[in-house]
Amino acid sequence: MRQIIIIGSGPAGYTAAVYAARANLNPLLIASSVEAGGELMNTTEVENFPGFPDGILGPDLMFKMQAQAEKFGTEVVLDDVVSVDLSGDVKTVTLGSGAVHQALAVIFATGSAYRKLGLDDEERLSGHGVSWCATCDGFFFRERTIAVVGGGDSAMEEANFLTRFADKVYVIHRKDSLRASKIMQDRAFANEKIEFVWNSEVVAINGDQTVKSVTLRDTVNGEKSDLELQGLFIAIGNDPRVHLVHGQLDLTPEGTIAVAGRSSKTKVAGVFAAGDVIDPTYRQAVTAAASGTVAALDAEHYLATLPKDLLALAVPAEASDLELTTTA
Repeated sequence: MRQIIIIGSGPAGYTAAVYAARANLNPLLIASSVEAGGELMNTTEVENFPGFPDGILGPDLMFKMQAQAEKFGTEVVLDDVVSVDLSGDVKTVTLGSGAVHQALAVIFATGSAYRKLGLDDEERLSGHGVSWCATCDGFFFRERTIAVVGGGDSAMEEANFLTRFADKVYVIHRKDSLRASKIMQDRAFANEKIEFVWNSEVVAINGDQTVKSVTLRDTVNGEKSDLELQGLFIAIGNDPRVHLVHGQLDLTPEGTIAVAGRSSKTKVAGVFAAGDVIDPTYRQAVTAAASGTVAALDAEHYLATLPKDLLALAVPAEASDLELTTTA
């Protein structure tokens, strides 16, 4: 049995692992079989994470975080959690491989998932012109005409990145102004390959084997028109990954895991949450990392309150007499 299991491998999960490992809690981190590293694995250049004045590629940042967590003793498992039992003093985590792990404390750092348009042909044409990841698929659209749906920072970042490959990039937005930060807007407006399609929403994706066009509906007058293109990148936000905790933890009206105040404490003793799965507002790598710190420290303090006979079940024999101390 473990002292602590961390579910999720984005900035929150890896930061929690660094702190937990440095506190001699021997954490097990479940990183996912196909999405290890979280959303930043699909991000191009990260310019706003402290310590990297020249920026850093999202995947490079996550590899460094993983290496740091492992350096201090975190065990990283590339598998998917299929169910959890959070009742009682000992929590149970079951993986897709069939492996079952138990721990006295669990941190959920499961992040969020790409939001979809909900159109009939969206899934059918996924991988055949429809994508949610410019860094993954941009290379396949050299000298093509493509579009990005969305109006936030992610959409502007995707559009600018895709101009490295595509001849033309439309940005389709259902309003007449963007919600992206000014610096990201300025970059997109200054890019000659980007053209904005305002007050428009995608209502159909057309093509037999691959994307050939999209049908747009004007959000002002309701008129429909077709826009010919070969690729559609969807960047309209994310939804928190909370499917594992339905019926076990409370959720907020925004759908995130509910925690007490500025802490990471859920309604269940020994269960904590961090990162985008509790944050519907800021959703930045640096705030997720800070949240992971809070979760690790909260978990450490919780473990320090448990009876010694219970702790002895999880702590290696040679370390069973060590006193758990807070790591700054």
